[in-house]
Amino acid sequence: MEQGILNKIQMAPYACLPEFTRGRLYTEPESKTRNCFQRDRDRIIHSTAFRRLEYKTQVFVNHEGDHYRTRLTHSLEVAQIARTVARCLGLHEDLAEALALAHDLGHPPFGHAGEHALADLMLPYDGFDHNAQTLSVITRLEQRYPNFDGLNLSWETIEGTVKHNGPLIEVEGAKPLPREVRDYNLQNDLMLGTYASGEAQVTALADDIAYNNHDIDDGLRANLFKMEALFDLPMVGDIFANVVRKAPGIGESRQRHEAIRDLIGHMVNDCLTESSQRLKEAKLKSVDDIRALSYPVVSFSEKMHEIDRKLKDFLFDNMYRHDRVRRMTEKASLVVRELFILLLSEPNHLPIEWQEQVSGESEEQKAQVVADYIAGMTDRFAYEEHSKLILMEN
Repeated sequence: MEQGILNKIQMAPYACLPEFTRGRLYTEPESKTRNCFQRDRDRIIHSTAFRRLEYKTQVFVNHEGDHYRTRLTHSLEVAQIARTVARCLGLHEDLAEALALAHDLGHPPFGHAGEHALADLMLPYDGFDHNAQTLSVITRLEQRYPNFDGLNLSWETIEGTVKHNGPLIEVEGAKPLPREVRDYNLQNDLMLGTYASGEAQVTALADDIAYNNHDIDDGLRANLFKMEALFDLPMVGDIFANVVRKAPGIGESRQRHEAIRDLIGHMVNDCLTESSQRLKEAKLKSVDDIRALSYPVVSFSEKMHEIDRKLKDFLFDNMYRHDRVRRMTEKASLVVRELFILLLSEPNHLPIEWQEQVSGESEEQKAQVVADYIAGMTDRFAYEEHSKLILMEN
């Protein structure tokens, strides 16, 4: 799209508009300077959980290097892509940005290794899921305001956080609802059987685009695989091979950045083309029309979905299962497991304010408190606590 066209884009009738928000669970005076989605975004940015993302793993544990992605830099990159896509589709940028910045708040330390470890440990106690944990963070665990727990975000932001990957009930293959989602939904109905807003769907796809491309970048930077290994992948290989052929003398670092910029552009443009067509064919008049559909309106084309699947398979085989990464993840899993077992059996090792939450409570409630505490840790703090409590190092 030309810049002039971008500047003329108006809000579509199916966008989430702040003036039609379903409001907050706890009534508050409106801001005089920000719409409700801007206010949600600012509350997310100022939260403790958001700051901790700086020291939470994306793929590489934080101390592995200064230039690898963390959950914080990943969230910022998702927000940048989400704003662009939302703007081009006539959706509300502020809501898309808030959702992008919030989507990983519930991730525990050590990336997927930490999540898998906590999920296994919590199996007897109703499980663990990072999306449900994000809901816990924004509705319960952040304690910054005098009249309520959580951030008291608008309904649309909470809905999009919970449902950005699609409906949670009444669909084929639906998993049992996490307890946190069940409990919250009883007091604030999130319409769990429907798709979320277009802005939430944009965030889900922006997340996909960001982590695929930036995992390629980090994998190449870490020498887990060579650029030539990408050449056999559909579209991805053509992009990298073309950059190497057209600019052989600029160095691998510049080649890598140029190819990834191009790949992100191809994915964004495919999303815009496919989504624009879906939105046009659906003849939507409101955001509720989006929720009433039985399919997502923000999507890749089928061809790009296949490219995306093959890229994920490549990264799984060549990066996530690489010996160097597996050594990191195995160590991280051990840290999480040993901390959980110790704190569950001896909660007196928890900070005082956390100990108060488990006094006289059931085993399941105690396990949830321990999981909440560990999920909030950064990689660095988890290692420090493990050294102090398990290894008995000062």
